[in-house]
Amino acid sequence: MTESGPAAGPAAATTADNAEIAALLREMADLLEAQGGNPYRARAYRRTADTLASLSESVRTVFDREGLAGLDALPGVGPGIAAAIAEILACGRWGRLERLRGEVDAEALFRTIPGVGPELARQIHDELHVDNLEALEAAALDGRLERLPRLGPRRAAAIRAALTAMLDRRRALRRGARAAVAPGEPPVQALLDVDREYREAAAADRLPKIAPRRFNPEGRAWLPVLHTQRGDWHFTALFSNTARAHELGRTHDWVVIYAEDTEHRERPYTVVTAAGGALAGRRVVRGRESECRGWYAGR
Repeated sequence: MTESGPAAGPAAATTADNAEIAALLREMADLLEAQGGNPYRARAYRRTADTLASLSESVRTVFDREGLAGLDALPGVGPGIAAAIAEILACGRWGRLERLRGEVDAEALFRTIPGVGPELARQIHDELHVDNLEALEAAALDGRLERLPRLGPRRAAAIRAALTAMLDRRRALRRGARAAVAPGEPPVQALLDVDREYREAAAADRLPKIAPRRFNPEGRAWLPVLHTQRGDWHFTALFSNTARAHELGRTHDWVVIYAEDTEHRERPYTVVTAAGGALAGRRVVRGRESECRGWYAGR
């Protein structure tokens, strides 16, 4: 389409931003339905898509002017979906949608952080099991990043500072809005029960499958995906498709579970079979081993 007047630019930008993001939201809703996800969540994404389609100004303008709080204030948009829109606007990608498409390339994303090269990006993804900048920031803040082999506190601090700088714009625009990280955590028994449900359903071939882009030259749809609910938490579970999981033959042992609260805010967890110690042979949630020990002891 040819633009000929000074008024054409803003109108076209409004149409492009709002229509493109609305299309991504509708695609997420379609994927959730096709994969057996929660219909309430699918409806929430469609409601937001309808809001954007009818918006009289560009959603980018709203974000630039008011930050996450402005997106959250739009009809039918909560903090989690507002954060998803902000991610699309700021990064040109939506990690959650890419995951359900089977297109996640977290290593390429991490290489955009100053000081992170290909080897470290691979190590971060394989060892920390994170696939977006916010999850990596959480790992940097709680000490998991600096515990990576051969990294150390000084280099971890430098990466944390660079990551903070990358996220500063988004953070500043939040204007006091809550961070898009789920408050609290789901109980370990819920995570372990989702892990059990996923592995049993995958073994019985009862789950829809996606074709991951990584480590899948044939483009085969082999990776089962489960959407399930426990109380107020919605869970998405998939086998780990990291280089480390393939290298160790653990692609059908390591399960990555994404826990999403009622506001569509999400945190990742990895469940594995413990190789040694008091929990040897048991399924455990990485980073929450002590809680797993307590839960098994009380059964």
